[in-house]
Amino acid sequence: MNDLHPTDATQKQLIQLQSTYQTLLACAGEGIYGLDKDGKTTFINEAGMKILGLRNEDVVDIPLHEFHHHSHADGSHYPRHECPIYKAIQDGEIHHVDSEVFWHTDGTAIPVEYTSTPIWQNGILNGAVVVFRDISQRKELERQRQQAFDEIKSLKEQIELERDYLRDEINVSSDFGEIIGNSRALVRTLAQVEAVATTPANVLIHGESGVGKEMIARAIHRISPRKEKPLVKVNCASIPKELFESEFFGHVRGAYTGAHKDRIGRISLANGGTLFLDEVGEIPMALQSKLLRFLQEKEFERVGDDRTIRADVRIIAATNRDLQEEIKLGCFREDLYYRLSVFPIEVPPLRQRKDDIAMLAANLLTKSCREMGREMLGLSKQQLLTLESHNWPGNIRELKNVIERAVILSKGNKLRLDLALQNAAGLSEKKASAGKLPELLNETALRQLERESMLKALLLSDGKISGPNGAAALIGIKPSTFTYRMKALNIQNNGMDKG
Repeated sequence: MNDLHPTDATQKQLIQLQSTYQTLLACAGEGIYGLDKDGKTTFINEAGMKILGLRNEDVVDIPLHEFHHHSHADGSHYPRHECPIYKAIQDGEIHHVDSEVFWHTDGTAIPVEYTSTPIWQNGILNGAVVVFRDISQRKELERQRQQAFDEIKSLKEQIELERDYLRDEINVSSDFGEIIGNSRALVRTLAQVEAVATTPANVLIHGESGVGKEMIARAIHRISPRKEKPLVKVNCASIPKELFESEFFGHVRGAYTGAHKDRIGRISLANGGTLFLDEVGEIPMALQSKLLRFLQEKEFERVGDDRTIRADVRIIAATNRDLQEEIKLGCFREDLYYRLSVFPIEVPPLRQRKDDIAMLAANLLTKSCREMGREMLGLSKQQLLTLESHNWPGNIRELKNVIERAVILSKGNKLRLDLALQNAAGLSEKKASAGKLPELLNETALRQLERESMLKALLLSDGKISGPNGAAALIGIKPSTFTYRMKALNIQNNGMDKG
């Protein structure tokens, strides 16, 4: 008789069901394990053991949390009572998480996505089942996608800045045309340009206003190994003091009021190329130290950012100031000066380039006629002699203005240079009449004069600053103002302030 006893049949069905469930668990690609009502492990499938590097006998009947969920990704402790896996047993709710890690037995942190689902039996919360999967590949793809997005964003921003910068350059790059002339003074300067251009040395170009310092900087860049990279110009005299740091180094969104988006600075824009600092003497003292740090270490941080950025930039600076005198007055850092002036170049004024005036004037005349849509005009020998006899205090810029003015005033085919030079002559007469007045002082001389006056006042007052007979009263300013100017002009009070 082959009929099985009902109890035996039930047992056989249970064994078959268990075998079926075990097969399903073994075939599942996700890790799966069960917990009883006390949080102890009841089983773990093969995928779960493979992901975590565990064996079934190692974890059954113990809290699995201690093996694989004991720490956060940064290594900090993960208290069991805060674990969403066990909260499913406590509150009977399904908990889904995709921002944590499970730990492999070899100490590797594995990014995972998991769901802890409560098990109810006859209305009683009796445990939970946890289904989890390794999402390392997905996280890596997300990281790569975010990195690509950040790079695209950075490139887009750089392209926009380059577009704006190049648009500005179109307007200014031809102010003086190419460097024209063969005078001895100019040839000597161009020999220096050729000598330094192929080196990585920083260059300090000095010369009067209007001599073409920017053209020299462009010539250095154009024949340097960096010629395929950008030459980025910063006019230090035109940047508001509060925006200097952002202009140089860039900023991140929210760094200050008005910083609505990230911005890369001129240094990043010039990476691999050349940064031309025009009127470098105008850089505030507070920023000079940060610029010096970049020159020393080739790295910087954007405003509002703590991430260090490296950049390979060659510096060409230009000024019409006597920076060594500025150093004495405490207005320019000596260490920054020596970093910038590795190779100094002096650009001669136009009055020292008399032999170049004819070539320059002819070139500027051709250009002006073309730009203004006029028939080509010529210069007579007498007009050339007139130009060569002029002192040109405004240098090439003044010559360019005179030529343009002459073209505007001309009718027919005769260049009215005489009319154009009347303004220049009138200015010269005013300067001559001003000879009866005290000598016109530049800013550096004014600061030196102020410094000498304050030192004399301190001497007469025996070092006393405030009070009726103090140095401040002798000068006619407040004691607090006097003290502030002492600090700005680097004046040491060797006397005793009794006031």
